[in-house]
Amino acid sequence: MTRNLTPDQLVELLQTVFRPRDGERALTLLVDMPDEMLPDTPRWKDRRRFAAEWFTMLQGHAKKLPFTEIICCAYPHVGTNNNDLPPALTIVDRSSRGASSPGPTLLSDILSGSSVVIALTELSATAPLKLLAQEYGFRGATMPGFSRTMLPALMLDYEKVHARVTIIKERMDRAEGARLRLSDGSTEFDAFLDLRHRTGHASGGLMRQTGTVANLPSGEAYIVPYEGEREGDPSRTTGRLPVQFGGETVVFSLEGNRAVSVISSGRESSLQQSKLEAEGAYGNIAELGVGVLGEWGVNAVGSTLLDEKLGLHVAFGRSDHFGGVTGVGQFSDPANVVHIDWVYVPSVQPAISVVDLVFEYPDGARETIMRNGTLALPASPSA
Repeated sequence: MTRNLTPDQLVELLQTVFRPRDGERALTLLVDMPDEMLPDTPRWKDRRRFAAEWFTMLQGHAKKLPFTEIICCAYPHVGTNNNDLPPALTIVDRSSRGASSPGPTLLSDILSGSSVVIALTELSATAPLKLLAQEYGFRGATMPGFSRTMLPALMLDYEKVHARVTIIKERMDRAEGARLRLSDGSTEFDAFLDLRHRTGHASGGLMRQTGTVANLPSGEAYIVPYEGEREGDPSRTTGRLPVQFGGETVVFSLEGNRAVSVISSGRESSLQQSKLEAEGAYGNIAELGVGVLGEWGVNAVGSTLLDEKLGLHVAFGRSDHFGGVTGVGQFSDPANVVHIDWVYVPSVQPAISVVDLVFEYPDGARETIMRNGTLALPASPSA
């Protein structure tokens, strides 16, 4: 297995993804830290080691990039994926401004002094960094759960990946709804997602505009279904959504862009019903995503960061970082904040297959976007 990019490959990746230019501020690497409540794991420890390797490589090749300095910062984990970041963090190392300052440093000071932020974390920081990037004027890549098995996906031609996801994003912009059919082999489940009043997003690996933050590896188009926030205009999202948990298929009943109940039975079904009852925002339909990296021969690795880029996914929970209206304030407790992706590719949910995904347009036209789990759109790129 490839242990890391070479220094030249890393520089090329940053130049492609961020297109750095004269006048850049710092490039900042972020890692989160374990504790007794969320103990360390070998993969988490190696991710921090990976970040340190990138820091060392960038420090040695700083003249090839126009950043004023390279900074590596750590912060205590925030408990759940996409929860807000702590107000302070610790500078672990920096390349050019002398020794690190003792004690905590304000998050706002670090971000306001950064042009590019790369978060190599255990828990996803995508939601807070998307919002903070608009406030502090940086751009960034989030890599929650990244492992070295994903390195091949960092070596793709992201110009081509971006072009492919842009095709899907433009269709999301025009669509008023998406009809999704899933099957467990004996039963088909239908869901309609209301896409009115929303525009799509192209996450194709090019984070070149100030205020832009996306996952790396990249390779998806996504959209937040309409959540019914307009007075007198309820969301039309409805139907049934199956999700495989081990050997059990949990079936959620959707209404008004929420998973309102679980209509299956079993241990996992009861657990999911309890989560819906305890936290209403948990069941908010927060995202419809279509990944494209399967067309480049990329395989699942058991991490949502990469696996969701291979095909269809639907997310529950927080949506404000994607342009929706469900944020931390809509959860009863900040500790409950989640954005959780249900990924429909065979290696993740082998019992459930995607029959088709059809977009419906204002003029009544329909277009099949996916069929039998693969993209049905023309002009597939070459690897």
